[in-house]
Amino acid sequence: SHGIVTDVSLCGINKGAAGSPGELKGFFGEIRVGEIKKNARTGVYGVFDRLPKIKREYVKIADKNEIKCGSVTIRCTLEDGDTRDYAAEISEIDIGGEKSKNFIITVTDPELIAKTGGIVQGMSGSPIIQNGKLVGAVTHVMVNDPTKGYGIFIGNML
Repeated sequence: SHGIVTDVSLCGINKGAAGSPGELKGFFGEIRVGEIKKNARTGVYGVFDRLPKIKREYVKIADKNEIKCGSVTIRCTLEDGDTRDYAAEISEIDIGGEKSKNFIITVTDPELIAKTGGIVQGMSGSPIIQNGKLVGAVTHVMVNDPTKGYGIFIGNML
């Protein structure tokens, strides 16, 4: 229900496989950088004491009616500490459904599949971008097929 935010250092990946979701491995830093005020079905909410040291790029937000089946990119950071975009596709969209499982994504990027098997625990919150707009974030992996998972609409998060 609450907690603190710290920096994290990623140090490895347990690759996902059918029946085993995989995970990003890392260490929490010792310096507090914020506070978590709420852990809800639509995300973790809180306040940063200072902004994270990341390259900032402003991206427009897509309305859920703009989101279409087809190509997207998942932006995530793996153990090398470098944030990259990886290819994926939206295959199903549920406009009026559950609050946190709004569309199905399939990782198609050979590099991401080779490193992680697809979507792994620790990738939740990774932005999903389509046609230059933020459409949502990764929420869940499908345990029986780690190349597939769910995304949440950015509108539901906001």
